Amino acid sequence: MITPFRQFVLKVHSRCDLACDHCYVYEHADQSWRGRPKVIAPHTVDRVAARIAEHVTRHGLERVDVVLHGGEPLLAGHERLSAIATTLRAALDGHCRLGLHVQTNGVRLDDRFCEIFAEHGIRVGISLDGDRAANDRHRRYASGRSSYDQVIRAVERLRGRRELYAGLLCTVDVANDPIAVYEALAALRPPRIDFLLPYATWDAPPERHSETAYADWLITIFERWEADGRPASVRLFESIVRTTRGEPSLTEAVGLEPSTMIVIDTDGAYELVDSLKVAYDGAPATGHDVFRHALDEVAAHPGVLARQRGLEGLSATCRECPVVGSCGGGLYTHRFRAGSFDHPSVYCADLFKLVSHIQDRTKMSSHAIPYACLDSLATGLGSADDVRLLAQAQRSVRRALIAALRPRAAGEVWELFARMDQDHRDELEQVLAHPYVRVWAVGCLRGEHPVTYLANIAAAAMIRTGQDVELPVAVIGGAVHLPTVGTLHGVGGDTVTLVARSGRITVAGHPAPEWHAVRTVSSGDYSIVLEDADPHRDCHQWPTAGRLAQHEAAAWQEAFEPAWRLIEKEYPQYAQGLRAGLTTLTPLAPASGGRDVSSTARQAFGAVAAALPADPATLALLLIHEFQHVKLGAVIDLLDLFDRSHTGLYHAPWREDLRPLEGLLQGTYAHIGVTDFWRARRHAVHGADRDTAEREFARWCGHTVAATETLAASGALTPVGERFVARMRETVVAWQRELPGLADRPNTAI
Repeated sequence: MITPFRQFVLKVHSRCDLACDHCYVYEHADQSWRGRPKVIAPHTVDRVAARIAEHVTRHGLERVDVVLHGGEPLLAGHERLSAIATTLRAALDGHCRLGLHVQTNGVRLDDRFCEIFAEHGIRVGISLDGDRAANDRHRRYASGRSSYDQVIRAVERLRGRRELYAGLLCTVDVANDPIAVYEALAALRPPRIDFLLPYATWDAPPERHSETAYADWLITIFERWEADGRPASVRLFESIVRTTRGEPSLTEAVGLEPSTMIVIDTDGAYELVDSLKVAYDGAPATGHDVFRHALDEVAAHPGVLARQRGLEGLSATCRECPVVGSCGGGLYTHRFRAGSFDHPSVYCADLFKLVSHIQDRTKMSSHAIPYACLDSLATGLGSADDVRLLAQAQRSVRRALIAALRPRAAGEVWELFARMDQDHRDELEQVLAHPYVRVWAVGCLRGEHPVTYLANIAAAAMIRTGQDVELPVAVIGGAVHLPTVGTLHGVGGDTVTLVARSGRITVAGHPAPEWHAVRTVSSGDYSIVLEDADPHRDCHQWPTAGRLAQHEAAAWQEAFEPAWRLIEKEYPQYAQGLRAGLTTLTPLAPASGGRDVSSTARQAFGAVAAALPADPATLALLLIHEFQHVKLGAVIDLLDLFDRSHTGLYHAPWREDLRPLEGLLQGTYAHIGVTDFWRARRHAVHGADRDTAEREFARWCGHTVAATETLAASGALTPVGERFVARMRETVVAWQRELPGLADRPNTAI
């Protein structure tokens, strides 16, 4: 039985306006491009569309993807590309969902192309190798002129049209600085980054300065990407993580999944994977074309079948390798040697090291969220143990962030930090666990915050151990902040020498600064930080309040104590998770009109921010609501619940604006807590208050059920995400049965 094709690379133009010296089309063994038509003819496009439609119907495919490719596809021109898209959609609409894409060097991308792509729903990938120095190493015009400025202009156009922006494709060159490349790409805020190993074979191996040069280069980026909280999807890294968990790969570069891609050239000829052009002249040819052959005939071609045999199709060396389940032997092309593909990849040592490293790092964090924990959290609750597991995983994230800062930190500060980590790890961990330390570290890696603040962290840990301190520290906003300890206000300069002896904390050579110890709020034996001084706390959706006056801090204590008693009495199922993970309450500035506002920050695990509400019950609701975001953010740090490159927008019943998928998921999960709050509240109050609680319960239950349906129908959830959302839905549908008149209609949203 054949495996149907699901991705079609359609060559719409066979020439290019750049002369990249690493291009597999023009610079390697196969030179068949010379005999191809420059641009695909309309009658060829008609046959292509008919063949794909025929294939879709025969195999009942729900979706296929067509990538408009080259050469350089934009050379085909505005009208030709529009006509190609029109033909493909006309042939396939009604038969399946069609994903249209274009992969371009970007130099010709203009507003008219963007209008056409928007009209036809075409997503655009741009080839860019990093910063100017990296990109100019290979991607130049034939004259040697740089293409960098034109490409950046193209990317900026796409950033203004996010629905078109598919991502960036970077060919790895180990001569480039990996962090400079990563930072340049990440700064362009792509939905996805693809790192492509240079096409090479054993007969024409890649340039390298060590056996694992490519692994070392990619691992450097992987560590930084992890430390940054995975700001963009990176297909290679995510595929290794997915295959480690037994999930399918997202790319042919790794994994054992059968290839479902075929290339169609400008003359209508079917070709195997394009990268085979580096092996030998004629390597991609099948001898089939759209005029004489159906796609099922091509699917039976030996060259196609060879890329679909999984483990069986690998060399004996690969079959015995412990990482073969993720590596998959690497890209088929890279196995070629002396007329045969029955060899490990020419990047074998690199792949082994890269896969092993990512698997080790994945295991380090994945232990923190087994399926039993995930299922518990998906109900909207989560026990104290579940939340503690999330907190432990966050520790790994923070450790990776701090490690990534080592090249930037002063040597003596890093040595002090390392000694504290060795001799007083518990005290240091208490400081590192402060939510805004991670906010600082992420901002520092982005160049937004000073690395000298690392000394403040070390000093705070030293003070917690009772040690004397004399250490240069960072001044931010006229203050020296020591996370979890306190703040010296009224300090000038950027760096001063902190002196702490016998419990007295001051600054050398300065008039006595004003010292304020960290504040807390408490109820019974439960106490959390009231954070009104950390310079990195202003990372929430709403502006934070300034330094609280004594009476303002007292007002927070007066509100928190009864709010926490209420949570423990009426919402004990949330109290245990809050105790295990909520460490910090950050006051926000009051909103206009006295409206209740609250927020969390994606990087600040353990912190909830709110403006002081009018009554303790509202504060209890805000804490429960916002801590839902804290929990889900920690889950998303560890697991891919959805396709991060997905750009669809969705209606959230509680908002007027459309939301990206993650925003809808976050809001839905948070409103499970809101729904449950009112569900319990209606049994604890009487009269008009009970009527209000009944109405609120019905409203939020209906909204949340509807939102889970939207999430489930999005088509963008991963298998793990589908499992998570299904359990979210089970929770609220069960509650819905408690509403009058809905006992017999448990799946009906209000």
